[in-house]
Amino acid sequence: MYPSLLALSLFLHLLATVFWLGGLFLLTLLVWPETRRSLADNPQRYRLLDRLRQRFQPFSWISMVVLLVTGLFQMTANPHYEGMLQFNSPWSRAILLKHVAMAGMVICGLLLQWRVAPALRRAGWLLDRGGRNAAEWQRLRRQEVRLARISVALGLLVLLFTAMATAL
Repeated sequence: MYPSLLALSLFLHLLATVFWLGGLFLLTLLVWPETRRSLADNPQRYRLLDRLRQRFQPFSWISMVVLLVTGLFQMTANPHYEGMLQFNSPWSRAILLKHVAMAGMVICGLLLQWRVAPALRRAGWLLDRGGRNAAEWQRLRRQEVRLARISVALGLLVLLFTAMATAL
């Protein structure tokens, strides 16, 4: 393997990690709580959060694709790699746990993008039009926050398992 190709793969992998996990952490741990404090129940707050979510989604999905491609390349180039579905070493088990945590993050992202966010938008639209759907909107908002927090926790696990595999 060419060292320059591996270096490029590592660079892209790290860049995608910064975009995906950094964006997720920033939104979940800083932006959402601060908008809640600053804008309280102002309807503009929810429009802002929806727009931020929509702007972040393409970055997160592109980052996931880059992580998948570069990660598979790096994994097969690693001297610890023994083959697909071979978990005989601590390194391969750490990589397996990392991939399980990443799969959990992908599932959370899919649920957020295809289930919760559209329902939240619809409930917010009805609420803006004088509908009496505040309880449903609140339930969906709590679900959104819960899934985002789970994603943050899984992201931390991804970093932990990556560090464990790297240390071996």
